[in-house]
Amino acid sequence: MLGIKTAALPASLRRTNQRTVISLLLRMGCASRADLAKAAGISQPTAGKITAELLEMGVLQSAEFPDGNEGASGHGGASRRLGRPGQLLRLDAERPRFLAIELGVMQTRVAALPVAIRSADEWAHEFPTPATAEAWVAGLREVAAAISHRGLWGVLISVPGIVDEAKDRVIFSPNLHWLESAPLAQLVKGVWDLPVALVQEIRALALGHLASEPVREDFFLADFGQGVGGAVVIDGQLYPQPTPLSGEFGHTPVPGNLRPCGCGATGCLETLVSRRGLLQSFGVAQGRRPGAAPEHRSRDGEQAETTGQTEGWAQMPAWKRLLAHVEQRGVEPWLGETLDTAAKVICGGLNVLGLHRVVITGSLTEFPGCVIDRLTQEVQRGALWARFGAVTCQAAVRRRSSGLVAMGIDRLILPAEDETGGLLSALSGTPAPRRNLAPV
Repeated sequence: MLGIKTAALPASLRRTNQRTVISLLLRMGCASRADLAKAAGISQPTAGKITAELLEMGVLQSAEFPDGNEGASGHGGASRRLGRPGQLLRLDAERPRFLAIELGVMQTRVAALPVAIRSADEWAHEFPTPATAEAWVAGLREVAAAISHRGLWGVLISVPGIVDEAKDRVIFSPNLHWLESAPLAQLVKGVWDLPVALVQEIRALALGHLASEPVREDFFLADFGQGVGGAVVIDGQLYPQPTPLSGEFGHTPVPGNLRPCGCGATGCLETLVSRRGLLQSFGVAQGRRPGAAPEHRSRDGEQAETTGQTEGWAQMPAWKRLLAHVEQRGVEPWLGETLDTAAKVICGGLNVLGLHRVVITGSLTEFPGCVIDRLTQEVQRGALWARFGAVTCQAAVRRRSSGLVAMGIDRLILPAEDETGGLLSALSGTPAPRRNLAPV
């Protein structure tokens, strides 16, 4: 119900009902037990038992509207009742329950988050991602000194590359090869003695978008940043790919592209439309030799080349200079060709999967609207469904932390593989065979 495909077997009916209640509160904001029973199609006694369990676990909390109108239901208080109002419930938004880590190519970010989904990422701590596992763990230890892990249920790590989430290991990471030999889960457990789960970074973004905008409409999420990746949501669920390989459309080879890629191949789409690829193309368009060394790097890791223009322009970090240039000049031929190439690769996926909605996150959303407009036009030109219906591209903010929380609920609080694991067993004293969650 939270974006992970699970079977509704009789033995897991209670777990299914718990997931349903949580999903409904993600969508409704807050609701009474009667509202939840009606929306979930379960009896009021069952809804009462399920919500009581979730309240005891600390997943839910009582909610009151600021104006004291407890007879309202849902986000906006659309319905009113006569007589004694029911208690309103919502996901707990106060107590930190999960430690979320974004292990990015350039930066590692950390935040302690509650169960309630947040509308935007808020990272409390960050440090540059180093080149070795040992240095990365040292950075985490410094962060750990500033974070109390009391009451935390687990650690969720967003990881780039090909990630085997079931075995918590990185198979291949083109931009951070040291991850392939590092036992990340064990290393993090050495810092925080908590259950640890790895989540492929683009799947986390798709889950975050789904949790923040819980509509049952299919979409393909394409993220552009230091790398390029995608994830598919169908019928409100992450597409269950048969192998750990997920959405690596950035490593599709582009004819005529001779740039080497971190994956070991030549000509991948990522080398054109990632932040580094766009900066390289921009530099070539501005007359800089391909492969020329930059004069210095800005604090955020972007190149700050000097091109002989005004002093203020020369001192501006390269990425901001590129954004300003596009704001002034629009989509020039070099950028248009790159966007058209990305659109063609996206269209290939849409035509195979039968999807008609694309959600764009990351670097491309920082550009003026003309960039997303150009990408949209090319997607609509190449997507077969555009001949029969509407094909849309939507720019959206990254909601990685929300996706990690959603995955934490699925994998750590309410795991679907058996009825004895997860947080429920920690509360009841029953041993958890796969994950030993800290008590509430």
